[in-house]
Amino acid sequence: MTEEKQPFLSHLKELRDRILICIYALAIAFIFTYYFKERIFDFLMQPFIRVMPAKSAFIFTGITEAFITYFKISIVTATFIAAPVILYEFWMFVAPGLHEKEKRYVFPFILFGSILFLCGALFCYYFVMPYIYKFFVSYAAEFIIPMPALKNYMSLTLKMLIMFGLIFELPLVAFYLSRAGIINSKMLSTKRRYAILGIFILSAIITPPDVASQLLMGIPLWGLYEISILIARIFGKKEIIDEKA
Repeated sequence: MTEEKQPFLSHLKELRDRILICIYALAIAFIFTYYFKERIFDFLMQPFIRVMPAKSAFIFTGITEAFITYFKISIVTATFIAAPVILYEFWMFVAPGLHEKEKRYVFPFILFGSILFLCGALFCYYFVMPYIYKFFVSYAAEFIIPMPALKNYMSLTLKMLIMFGLIFELPLVAFYLSRAGIINSKMLSTKRRYAILGIFILSAIITPPDVASQLLMGIPLWGLYEISILIARIFGKKEIIDEKA
């Protein structure tokens, strides 16, 4: 019984140590991002400010709302910065259960995972958010002046950035699943019509009800799916591809 408990306790200790490293990295990044919180705040406000009508302004109704908004911005940005460390610690925790061949993917996993997440967030910021906020502001009129709450705007903006960052991880997920033999290119190709339908349903749900916004989100997602099929065809397990071909 004691011998069985020792490995379990050892894994718990390792997990605790790796979580602490992630917390330290996040704390250091937070000090940096909180110092530049005004600049980050101004950067995140720009998509709405560019389409904001005259006499419109942001408001906050709670005493602590502005402080909490700055804090939330800083912690989310710090998480982006600390992401490579967090991904590395996660990988090293699961690495003992992997084959030697699989362990060599740690640095591509961290590098491309971070790059794809950043690309998704930037795509959302520069291409998606301007159209979405322009659509919402279009309902303004002489006696309908937009006065968005600071907390609501920033929560929506951060959620969209994170969502698009995660969506852009699809090719990386396809790479590792195809290497593991869980999926293959033929499987993804066969399910293409259902995937496209699901993509445009999702786009219709989370974007304003205009065709431009839905296409702006749906077409890149479709492109990522096609890239995932290509990645699975090139990097997937050859024996699985041959059997299914």
